[in-house]
Amino acid sequence: MKDTLQTGISYKHKFVIPESKTVPALYPEAEEFAVMPEVLATGFMVGLLEWACIKAINPHLDWPQEQTLGTHIDVSHEAATPPGLEVTVSVELVAIDGRRLVFAVEAHDGVDLISRGRHERYIVNKAKFDAKVGEKMLRRA
Repeated sequence: MKDTLQTGISYKHKFVIPESKTVPALYPEAEEFAVMPEVLATGFMVGLLEWACIKAINPHLDWPQEQTLGTHIDVSHEAATPPGLEVTVSVELVAIDGRRLVFAVEAHDGVDLISRGRHERYIVNKAKFDAKVGEKMLRRA
């Protein structure tokens, strides 16, 4: 972590929603999703919120040795967003507790507020994290 990692860091991220980020594309294996409306899937929306948080703080980490992983998400999904609309995600780092980072997040599609809430991320050392995941793979039954 760099000394510049402090509460108050904010970032805006814009992304035009493609058809590949709609509900039918979320799990192509799922017949249930295939027949659902072609609007931004909540799962992809969560990823977009995470992406904005990552972009906000990467300049303040020893990237790529230090990275962050999502550990908690508490957000609404208030309005449907069809492909072609541009979503603006606004994030602010509101708390730092050791390696735990807390963000206020909000997203708007140019017509409606589509999401707001809180997201937590945890700073990890990539090499150590990858080693733990490798150990887990060896322990699997």
